[in-house]
Amino acid sequence: MQGNLPPEAQEKIEELQDLQETAQQLAAQKQQAESTLTESQNALDTLGDIDGETTMYREVGELLVETDYEQAQDDLEEKVDSLEVRVEQLDKQEERVQTQFEDLQQELQQMLQGGGGDMGPAPH
Repeated sequence: MQGNLPPEAQEKIEELQDLQETAQQLAAQKQQAESTLTESQNALDTLGDIDGETTMYREVGELLVETDYEQAQDDLEEKVDSLEVRVEQLDKQEERVQTQFEDLQQELQQMLQGGGGDMGPAPH
């Protein structure tokens, strides 16, 4: 069907497909960030139930390295803050892409329904 469309309409369809792909990528990134945020918040909550004198370890690559309570808490709080900002940024990007998608979809629909409104004056 795309072969019968005017080049402008084909271009809009390609733009819509690109925006849809971008939206899917953003959704996947947001889901990953939200998952990591939830894990970090749970770890921070759990940390609140642990005695400050407990020997603790943090993961560094493939190793576990001893750390103290305050450092673990600071690291987790920083990670949670960073992830909250990341999720918020991804939300805003998703909204922008959705708005662009809807605007472009509307333009395409008008283009296809208008079907040549620029063909000059109508014969009398």
